[in-house]
Amino acid sequence: MVLMALDHANFHISQQHSSGEYWGGPFPVFSTPMQFLVRFVTHLCAPGFFFTLGIGMVLFTSSRSKKGWNESKIWGHFLVRGFVLIALQIILNYGQVWSVAGSPALRWYVGVLAALGFGMILCVPLLRLKPKYLAWISLGLFVIMEVLTPDALLWGKNFDQFAGTLLIFSGGIGEFWSNYPLLAWVELIVLGILFGKLILEDARTAYQNGAWLGLIFLTGFGLLRALNGFGNIRPLPKDNWMGFLSLVKYPPSMTFVLLTIGINLILLWAFSKVKEPIFGEMNPLLVYGRAPLFFYLAHVWVYLLMGRLITPEGSNLAVMFVLWLVGLFILYIPVRWYGHFKSRQIATSWVRFL
Repeated sequence: MVLMALDHANFHISQQHSSGEYWGGPFPVFSTPMQFLVRFVTHLCAPGFFFTLGIGMVLFTSSRSKKGWNESKIWGHFLVRGFVLIALQIILNYGQVWSVAGSPALRWYVGVLAALGFGMILCVPLLRLKPKYLAWISLGLFVIMEVLTPDALLWGKNFDQFAGTLLIFSGGIGEFWSNYPLLAWVELIVLGILFGKLILEDARTAYQNGAWLGLIFLTGFGLLRALNGFGNIRPLPKDNWMGFLSLVKYPPSMTFVLLTIGINLILLWAFSKVKEPIFGEMNPLLVYGRAPLFFYLAHVWVYLLMGRLITPEGSNLAVMFVLWLVGLFILYIPVRWYGHFKSRQIATSWVRFL
């Protein structure tokens, strides 16, 4: 959540957010290595959201089953929550939260909330499956989505294919644009469901094996990136280290998934080793992470207003970093309050949807 806030602060405050990273069109442009690194570290966010969504679905199912919820009630909760996420995406679109520098944002934009909501709805029946079947589904989607992504030469020529841009490859026309094609990210939710089931069996072993899997993913990334062919969606320049690490995110290429999920798995293992976090329950990472949707909805407005009121013409990275931290400070107390408020509500309360 903290890295996501950095990305959106970069978008609204410094206005130096890269417009590239697509399967076609212009390559990403970064004026300095620091500008590249600011964007690069935030690539961990979206894959992490989809992966931990899958984990959360499994842990939620286990928790509610112990409280007497039957399967239909659990599934109904996921379906409602999925539609809530899609509705919130539409509301934010109409609120123009992704407009910058006076340019209006598209009202029909498929962003991360819509993709998470659709993925949750689609993956509910998969909760019944055994880990081995989940592994095959995730692996199958991992390869198939890469194969179905068009050649970069077709960029702009197939944007009128609504089903394609909505489900498989990024793009759009008129008032519609899809950054997060709905099927392209499902593989990570399925992988998360698989990992969640392993956590329930033996959490310590799951985290340890996850670290090894993360190292395997990073090795696979290095091999595919060095070959600069299949698995990259489109070859990018390799004349320097930034070119090597500039990957296709929209839709996620195999190399993008391997690098980001590999790092996420290792971080997950590392966090599992922390017995007592610094500052305990007041640790900002715990505070923001326990009310993630509330934090998401609040932070976009905080950084949007900062950009409009303080840096309407953009800023350098130093100013952006300061305002990013100020925004996190502003959000801390309300998010902490909401997290405690939510935890005190009954399991069926609508408050828990945020």
